[in-house]
Amino acid sequence: MPHLDVPGARLYYETDGHAADEPLLLVHAGIATLRMWDPIVEALAATHYVVRFDTRGYGQTTCGPDAFSDRNDARALLDHLGVLRPTIVGASRGGRIGLDIAVETPDRVAGIVTIGSGPSGFPEVELTDAEDELCTQLDEAWEVRDHKRIADLEVRLWSIGPLRNERDLDEEFVRTAFELNRLNLGHHEDQIGESTDLEPPAYDRIVDLDVPALVTVGEFDITRALISFEYLAETIPNASRHIFLDTAHLPSVEHPQEFLAVLSPWLSDHGL
Repeated sequence: MPHLDVPGARLYYETDGHAADEPLLLVHAGIATLRMWDPIVEALAATHYVVRFDTRGYGQTTCGPDAFSDRNDARALLDHLGVLRPTIVGASRGGRIGLDIAVETPDRVAGIVTIGSGPSGFPEVELTDAEDELCTQLDEAWEVRDHKRIADLEVRLWSIGPLRNERDLDEEFVRTAFELNRLNLGHHEDQIGESTDLEPPAYDRIVDLDVPALVTVGEFDITRALISFEYLAETIPNASRHIFLDTAHLPSVEHPQEFLAVLSPWLSDHGL
């Protein structure tokens, strides 16, 4: 299995497609690993060189207590693979990482796609009562270090969404959503170093982005993601926008064909 040693960590990564094709870097959500991209990788790899990796604290990547930057890890992997300017497709925190890379090193990014993401430095957002109740349950689980319950509550908050009942959803998607987050349970006791934030954050800098951008969100995502989506769509110059129906935080997992039907034409239209 391919790994890349970087200062303080051993990054697990996978590549698909031909290295001569237009590159894509897929960065997973905080409730998943690189496995979240499995439903769409085969289709994307038919026309693109697809790179994905587990960030520190997730999946099969191992790391120590050293301070680090997800941005540097991503660029180190791209350098290792000889990829200069990929289009970054990021889900949730993966989109935030992609936006940070784009504003910090614009010469390294050809395009940016976000899924339920917000820029670093985005202000706090008031939660709904349903969201606040799930967050309270998460806080209680953290107090007793019940990591399995924490992982499952995160899925109910994000992947299922506080306005939906998992019994009404596709059973395979529900199983996949819980499994994707449970893959990270082994990292809860790890001594992971502190992540180095981008300064100044991307919140006030995305207005200067000069690459094609596609901003997306699921209609049942939480309030913060929905408000962040509107901010990105209005602030990034000439950004395209799309709301995926009947899904929450993981549209590419819950409805992969619908996601590809939006992403693939957009990539083609922009020569990416």
